[in-house]
Amino acid sequence: MALTNHLLQRLDATIETLTALRDLMPDIIAGIAEVLAALDAGNTIYTCGNGGSAAQALHLAEELIGRYRGDRPALRAVCLNADATALTCIANDFGYENIFARQCEALLTEGDLLVGLSTSGRSPNIVKALETAHARGATSLALLGGAGGPCAERCDHKIIVPAADSATIQDAHQVLIHLICEAVELHTTRT
Repeated sequence: MALTNHLLQRLDATIETLTALRDLMPDIIAGIAEVLAALDAGNTIYTCGNGGSAAQALHLAEELIGRYRGDRPALRAVCLNADATALTCIANDFGYENIFARQCEALLTEGDLLVGLSTSGRSPNIVKALETAHARGATSLALLGGAGGPCAERCDHKIIVPAADSATIQDAHQVLIHLICEAVELHTTRT
């Protein structure tokens, strides 16, 4: 019975956090507008994150390249945490805090969009990636949690999930990723 109660509390926390996303709809729509603007202009969406957020960054990129629900043309997207050789080279030579910034320096151009995911908003490598994106003339969108941390101050657009628990924030980030994909596919099939 203790396990059942614990799991029900966990579900309730996720449901409460997902319900709170309704209040973030203006931020969600603004973030989606940036994704659509970059794609419409023929630019690339770059994604990055650490741990579970790395998996979600990869998920967003693959949904854009592949498909979410329906058939449509492939969209330009690259996940910066997908290349193990680049990550280990950069971490070894420049430090782990530069694993995404170095790639941003090499790849991002004006008009591209960097989507950084961090449940705390305090990941040094995401902070540096957002700073580098700005320096390269790219736009940035951060999916964050808690109070947003330093990432919130360094991105052009942010969606901050109002929760403290990393797992609950990641649950909400997954829903946000699917909302982005939903909007992209609606837009792509209409244009």
